[in-house]
Amino acid sequence: MQTHTLADLEVGAVGLGTMGMSAFYTGAGTDDDESIRTIHRAIDLGVTLIDTAEMYGPYTNEVLVGKALQGRRDDVVLATKFGLVEHVPGETQPSTDRKLTSAPESVREALEGSLRRLGTDHIDLWYQHRVDPEVPIEDVVGQLAGFVQEGKIRHYGLSEAGSETIRKAHAVHPVTAVQSEYSLWTRDPEDDVLGTLRELGIGLVAYSPLGRGFLTGAITKPSDLDADDFRRDNPRFQQEAFEQNVRIVDEVKAVASEVGGTPAQVALAWLLAQGTDVVPIPGTKRVSRLEENVGAADLTLSESQLQRLSSLPVPTGDRYPDMSSIGR
Repeated sequence: MQTHTLADLEVGAVGLGTMGMSAFYTGAGTDDDESIRTIHRAIDLGVTLIDTAEMYGPYTNEVLVGKALQGRRDDVVLATKFGLVEHVPGETQPSTDRKLTSAPESVREALEGSLRRLGTDHIDLWYQHRVDPEVPIEDVVGQLAGFVQEGKIRHYGLSEAGSETIRKAHAVHPVTAVQSEYSLWTRDPEDDVLGTLRELGIGLVAYSPLGRGFLTGAITKPSDLDADDFRRDNPRFQQEAFEQNVRIVDEVKAVASEVGGTPAQVALAWLLAQGTDVVPIPGTKRVSRLEENVGAADLTLSESQLQRLSSLPVPTGDRYPDMSSIGR
């Protein structure tokens, strides 16, 4: 597989998000054996960026990824996240409640817990999952820089951070990557963040690059989703918004027909064409879907097709029911 670059960190052009193996999209249940096969197949195909977070489960996804990487740890760039679960030093039972916090004592406990669950002595790329308005980003990054000196993390990143925060963080210690939602379904980073990242030499990791499954064309109506699927509460999947947003996937399907690919491959190929500093991390828990996603790296879209896709309308509805922690 071709490679893309996040600052000075080289990774496969397509990464793998593992969240759905353990959380949020698990209405049909989980299959750890298939998930592990998927991770192994990803590595075989040249996928090197493997993305997880302590909040996925919480904790269960890191345990799963750690198990999958036994004997293959050196083959990957391992990324995880902190900041959405509160930790208390000396706690006998880790919290399972979601809470936005980057308090220093919680961050230290989060790091030790992630290292333990992942079965490794270092994390290659450690993200602050969301910006904590109660703790200055300069203080957070100062602590992370200390972990770099200790050798417990190699690089750090931010997730869903705004340009001002990114600049403040980068001034303390260089940011390697910012992970934000980016796809034909979500173009928000283009407004300001992407320009800032390129000015500073920071990579963009695009999560939900398939629009939470919408861009695959597999979801034809909101009722296709399981009753406990978190997308049921997503504004863009509500009936009226959904009907407006279908026009986006219709155009993706049209281009897929022209190039002999799948809608998912077209959506990912468009992202890959945005620059070698952009790395999508489509999530899947099935080998077949993984192989389809990786195939996007070999798909070439013409300039006219790229322009058609880039000219698609902005989706109707917010990305989350609560957008208060986004873009700080």
